[in-house]
Amino acid sequence: GHPDPRILHSAIFTLEKMADGGIFDHLGGGFCRYSTDELWMIPHFEKMLYDNGPLLSLYSQAWKINNDLLFFDAACETANWVIREMQSADGGYYSAQDADSEGSEGKFFVWSQQEMTSLLDTCSQDSRVTAQSTDLFKQRFGLDRSENFVGLWHLHGYKKESFLADKHELDKNELHQQFQLIRQQLFEQREKRIHPDTDTKILCAWNGLMIHGMSVAGRLLEKVDYIESASRAAHFLKAHCWQNNHLFANYKDGRATLNAYIDDYAFLIYGLLELLQSQWDNELYEWMLELADKLLADFEDTDYGGFYFTSNDHETLIQRLKSFSDDAIPSGNAIAVYALNRLGYLSGQQKYIDAAENCLRSAWSSINHSPVSHCALLTALGEYLTPPDILIIRSRSSDGKDWASTIQKYYLPFTLVYNIPADQTPHDSLSSKTASDRNIAYPCSGKQCHTPIKNESSLEAYLRNNSYRVLE
Repeated sequence: GHPDPRILHSAIFTLEKMADGGIFDHLGGGFCRYSTDELWMIPHFEKMLYDNGPLLSLYSQAWKINNDLLFFDAACETANWVIREMQSADGGYYSAQDADSEGSEGKFFVWSQQEMTSLLDTCSQDSRVTAQSTDLFKQRFGLDRSENFVGLWHLHGYKKESFLADKHELDKNELHQQFQLIRQQLFEQREKRIHPDTDTKILCAWNGLMIHGMSVAGRLLEKVDYIESASRAAHFLKAHCWQNNHLFANYKDGRATLNAYIDDYAFLIYGLLELLQSQWDNELYEWMLELADKLLADFEDTDYGGFYFTSNDHETLIQRLKSFSDDAIPSGNAIAVYALNRLGYLSGQQKYIDAAENCLRSAWSSINHSPVSHCALLTALGEYLTPPDILIIRSRSSDGKDWASTIQKYYLPFTLVYNIPADQTPHDSLSSKTASDRNIAYPCSGKQCHTPIKNESSLEAYLRNNSYRVLE
């Protein structure tokens, strides 16, 4: 409730520079794996699902905080790329796209001076695009400078749209639309090229991260198709990777393989918790409880706390690892703590909260030794010390949309909102949150539930008190 403006600036500034830089695909959406230079101009052109899921969530939240179109576009274009190129027909998300095409890294993404000049000249002839906009597009992406990638151009944002609009006294929204038209024409031309290969294996853990990202984006950006995408992925995993109360980590060529690891269980629960905030699904909620129980039964170190990387029925290894630090993806232990703690308060099952606490105690010396290596655990610790508020709404279809639109006006980073339609009978763990003849909401803080909310004005008051910021 007391945000530090310096930390917020650091986060927003970093996200801004990433979205403006060459690490972001300005035509097709999605973030590349990493940058090869300090300006974030030229990336390693591979795109990974595990990067783009968390970034999708972050950019959606950044948009909700400050309404910068740069963040809205980065989130939407990333989500659109995932649906267009990274989601199988059956619903699961693919793992990665290669950096190379036709034997050359980045060839799909970069432009010769002759090709770009010809395309921009063609754009200028479009009645919807002004010559001035084309010229400013060149300035924005450095196309009026020397090539930046071995005699070729890779798009990198040198000047902000808002700066160019202000300098030339143009309407920001109109200039933005002009740039969108130019980018669309460049995208359509690029689509004619030979694409990089896609790694079509479907990994549970990485899918969990993308389900989380898609769910956040769908809710905050009000994009129903993103929520539907996340739901399709979740149901795909349940149908194909969950067999006989056992989770498999990988799905490829019609077959699920490899015993799941702690990351698979933890990240899936993490994603499902977010998906259910965007669209309630009794079947997925019950599956989430099954996953959590299996996680505790097969991975928890009951003597010292925390969770092993492998299950207790995994093949025998020289050492059974239990890691707390983050790597290219957040620590599985950290996400397990974060997700189990939330699930414990949502379901009212203390065993999940106890397991989260025991993991934090086990990791304490490791966190103290190197805090910066344990950012995900520190986030989980913060929420363990200050449990999230939970608002469970039992909505009537006739007026449920009115409450949904009211909630959408607020950014609620520390409040979980679950809208369970009145015509659904939820799991026994939520049976006390009964439906009424009109909308009713049950606000809870930790284990303490308060007087139900029965009208929209009371809901508004609750949301104002819990929001980070009311959006105008």
